[in-house]
Amino acid sequence: MQLGFSFDISRCSGCMACVVACMDQHDLPGDGATLRHVTPLERGRFPSVHISFLSLACVHCGDAPCIMACPTGAIFKREEDGIVDVFKDICVGCHNCALACPFGAPQFTDTGKMAKCDFCIERIEAGLEPACVRACPTLALGFGPIDRLSREKAGRASRAILTAFYLNSGAGK
Repeated sequence: MQLGFSFDISRCSGCMACVVACMDQHDLPGDGATLRHVTPLERGRFPSVHISFLSLACVHCGDAPCIMACPTGAIFKREEDGIVDVFKDICVGCHNCALACPFGAPQFTDTGKMAKCDFCIERIEAGLEPACVRACPTLALGFGPIDRLSREKAGRASRAILTAFYLNSGAGK
């Protein structure tokens, strides 16, 4: 089973609650590394500008390039749930993982060691959601097995298509 996040960009308000919850959960200082980032995405031209927000953390890749880039073997993938994690005591802070990651997930704390999203392992092992998912007031973030998240996304997409069809089916009457 591979665990993962889902994200609905149409629901995200850019409030940063996910970022703050992550920083609190991992005892990160407010002026240092963040393991989740919210980025504004602007479209259009004035006066018709639209802003969406993208909340992104480590995606725990199937073939994680950070694992292959780590010279010490500090980064590993857990067999039982696909979580990509790091043995901080083995990490030498070389930044190879950061250079290899297409998502910019590896961050470096004041200790010089790599830190990244670990899905709040302690929370999920206790049957709880990751802190960022729990904190999201608009339910833009989801968490669970990738196959379930994919089915849910497909269901939402087909409902949206059906809703659009039924809304438009009475046009002109």
